[in-house]
Amino acid sequence: MPKYDYIMYNLQVTTITPLHIGSGRDLLRDYDYAVHNNQTWRINEAALLDAQDVDDPALADQLAQTPPAQLLKPGDFRPDSPFFRYVIKGAPRSGQEGAQLREQLKDPFDRPYIPGSSLKGALRTAIAWHAWEALGLRPDVRKLKENRKGAAQDYEREIFGRDPNHDLLRALQVSDSQPVGPDCLMILNARVLNRNGKAASPIALEAIQTRRTFAMTMKLDLALFSDWARERGLNLRVEEWLKMLPQVVQQHAQDRMQREAAWFSQARPAFSFYKDWSHETLEESKFLLQIGWGTGWEGKTFGSRLQADKPFMEEIIRKYRLPARGKRQPGDPFPKSRRVMVHVLSTPQGKTEERPASPLGWVLVEMKEIK
Repeated sequence: MPKYDYIMYNLQVTTITPLHIGSGRDLLRDYDYAVHNNQTWRINEAALLDAQDVDDPALADQLAQTPPAQLLKPGDFRPDSPFFRYVIKGAPRSGQEGAQLREQLKDPFDRPYIPGSSLKGALRTAIAWHAWEALGLRPDVRKLKENRKGAAQDYEREIFGRDPNHDLLRALQVSDSQPVGPDCLMILNARVLNRNGKAASPIALEAIQTRRTFAMTMKLDLALFSDWARERGLNLRVEEWLKMLPQVVQQHAQDRMQREAAWFSQARPAFSFYKDWSHETLEESKFLLQIGWGTGWEGKTFGSRLQADKPFMEEIIRKYRLPARGKRQPGDPFPKSRRVMVHVLSTPQGKTEERPASPLGWVLVEMKEIK
């Protein structure tokens, strides 16, 4: 076996729409963050409490019942203040105490990054979509598991391998990105937009701004496709899918772009993002990918491969009770909604209105082999 039986790639991942990858925590207004001069200030609770005279028992009792933001003075709101971990331009729509803001994933030093697992999971979906046609797979209700989360397990095994030890993507290793500074963050007001243009309750998130680039690396382990590996019982197949990864992923992205453009053409108001990018010609080393919060059902499943067989699609909607909420009649579009960023605008009458601005989580990836 060759000494270096692998290929290393540098990945440049650039956000083309805002990106939210959640930490799993909701930040609370006046407890975890404060709003001042239309900026969101993430409170450093430890430093703020250390600055109080907690040796006074009466004050200690009062502090226990006081939202941390109420301990701040106007002069504390400055970039070099020890009472804040970071500051983000903009503010969540809700001004109520305890309003929730979904936290962006960061490292221990409050620096956002893209986890390799998020990118690899999206790559897996795109490869599965490509493999469906390449292997001549067909929808078959009898192959579906009863558990909704593992419904397509038999299809996945047919594509990737019979178990994790024999999974094709063992050969693909994606690093976490290098972290970037918290100045790349924004406050994002989002909504769930229905096809008829109506929007559900607002959602506030920390998110990474557009046009921010992250450096990652990816390793393609060719040794797992070798005679050496087969002699040890590992028989991975379809190495070509990984070697032609940009083309495989971009085909899936173009399919999604065209379908999303059609969906948003029915929603009012709509935006031109999908229409514009669905006609974009990329270099062979580049591809589009949607990751993080907002990818939706089509971004995590076989998507249009299932939608092509309408009776099958209706059966899995019925079998797994999709969607979990809301009324749906057979033949109605599925999924019926999308998560979008909205701009909150003030009207001349002093009211506010919202306009859908863009989808979420789309990135442009450039993949270059390290020689």
